[in-house]
Amino acid sequence: MAETVAVRCPACRREHRYTAPAYPCACGAPVAPRLDRHGTATPVSHRAWQDDWVTVRCGSCGRRGEWPRPEVGCSCGVVLRVAVVAERGTRGWAAAGDGSGTAAARAPETGQDATAADQDNQQGSTEQPARKRAADRHGTPGTHDTTPGPRDAAAVAADARPARPPFLSVTIRTARDAVTATALYLRWLGYRGVRRADQRPPSGIGLAARGVVAQVDPAVRPATLRDVECLWLTAMTESADCLYFSLAGYADDARARADTLGVALFVLDLTGTPRPVNAPAEMLAATGAG
Repeated sequence: MAETVAVRCPACRREHRYTAPAYPCACGAPVAPRLDRHGTATPVSHRAWQDDWVTVRCGSCGRRGEWPRPEVGCSCGVVLRVAVVAERGTRGWAAAGDGSGTAAARAPETGQDATAADQDNQQGSTEQPARKRAADRHGTPGTHDTTPGPRDAAAVAADARPARPPFLSVTIRTARDAVTATALYLRWLGYRGVRRADQRPPSGIGLAARGVVAQVDPAVRPATLRDVECLWLTAMTESADCLYFSLAGYADDARARADTLGVALFVLDLTGTPRPVNAPAEMLAATGAG
């Protein structure tokens, strides 16, 4: 059940009733930060990435993720940052929202990823001999070409991977919601350690994760050719893949250039669900991050 606390503005002394929003974990369970009923709301004087996000542990699967820090907008014009409670995890304390909590949350996640990778490698090593024996029993294919065509490549790759849970989006009302929806989608694709990109793009907001650079463009105009090329150049300097998420779509020359450079293009609808609009994006949505 959603938690509600009283938040008093220190500037005008107005009191607000704030209910913590719930976000969807990768396992499907709702996740919400624990609000500190005895804490004091603090005005937001400037924005910093580590202050805008809070680390929360899912009560169902134990996964730690970063979610938008609770905030309240007062009618006097002050934006208030709501106090949250530090949560005790299975591997020590992780402060819900400060830099130490973020680091503590990423360390166990890295270990879990390594364990999962080892299990996948062991499973793959045991499955390969079985597949070879099955092929030998049915004969060696060679009388006809079984190589999948370009249109079938995404379907074949998707069949070779375990089924992923459906993507659970967040409704987009503000530019910050668009960034949140994109970060959730990147995690759903399989990218780990999603964070604000070190290099600020010429337009929109940049996100980065292990092996990928993404740009979120909440503007009402379609993304231009220059926007796509700048993202591609940034990804080349990072030796990473690049993904573009736009609310208003793309210009024709931008889409053509993205196809040539291999930039995955997505369009965000107001439900927060990214829709692939070119072949690299369709392949990534079908197979996930390799």
